[in-house]
Amino acid sequence: MNTPPISIEALLVLDAIEHRGSYAAAADQLNKVPSALSYIVQKLEEQLNVTIFQRQGRRAVLTPAGKHLLVEGRKVLHAINSLSEQTQTIANGWEPKIRIACDSIINIEPIFKCIQSFLVEHQNIEIDVQEEVMNGTWEALINDKVDLVIGAPSPVPSQKGIRAIKIAQLDSVLVVSKSHELSHKLLQGKTLIESGDLVKYRSVVVHDSSQHEIPWSINVIEGSIHFFVSTISQKIEAILAGIGIGYLPRSMIQHHIETGQLVVIELAEKPSLQDVFMAWKITNKGKGLSKLKAILLNSES
Repeated sequence: MNTPPISIEALLVLDAIEHRGSYAAAADQLNKVPSALSYIVQKLEEQLNVTIFQRQGRRAVLTPAGKHLLVEGRKVLHAINSLSEQTQTIANGWEPKIRIACDSIINIEPIFKCIQSFLVEHQNIEIDVQEEVMNGTWEALINDKVDLVIGAPSPVPSQKGIRAIKIAQLDSVLVVSKSHELSHKLLQGKTLIESGDLVKYRSVVVHDSSQHEIPWSINVIEGSIHFFVSTISQKIEAILAGIGIGYLPRSMIQHHIETGQLVVIELAEKPSLQDVFMAWKITNKGKGLSKLKAILLNSES
């Protein structure tokens, strides 16, 4: 393979000249003599057959071709710096990236606050957060698509090697929009509804994001016509729009209940509390994951 004309040294020289405005100032920054910088730029121009800098008085100004070269070259310099930092990070037991799956049913705001406090101290570690639903959350962990799951529902899979800690119990309530016909009946004085009375109304259901395992169903009204959505936030909006009824975590819709936008359907048989978990594989010994888990668990406690 032929040696490419664009070297790391050449990119550093172009960056310094453009930043400082002259060869002399750039040479001072790089601890080189101006003639050395002139030689590097001239050689690069000859090899690429382009003009990179033009003189405007005492300043060296980039041509359009030179500007493109530097813009893209700075991306390369940034990638090289990141690669160096990540290599040192890995050598010290800190992984370069942590992948997280958050179940759609949890409030993401406190999770992001914990991640932010982690990143303040560990700026070189990338975080990749994805949203999953029900069994799809566990599937992502089992198939090594993520390193950590937050808000995964019970039951915990029976596969060995998974460490799961219960982080909350969700109080789900059946709700309906104030504009829905069932809401009008409730406001007329019928306070308790039998489960069998609900099948005549369309219910909003969140798709399980599992791709290969058997999908799970939690608090689904069997026998009703379903309206499917992909996330809890979509489910909230669909119910608010009057499309149908559905179970939602009380903590996520308390404001809508208090303002009267959503009406709680009191059932004769109360739904049970739902356990949710944070989990990871015990073979994952990364220092970054351990630190982030500690921050999240301290927040939960």
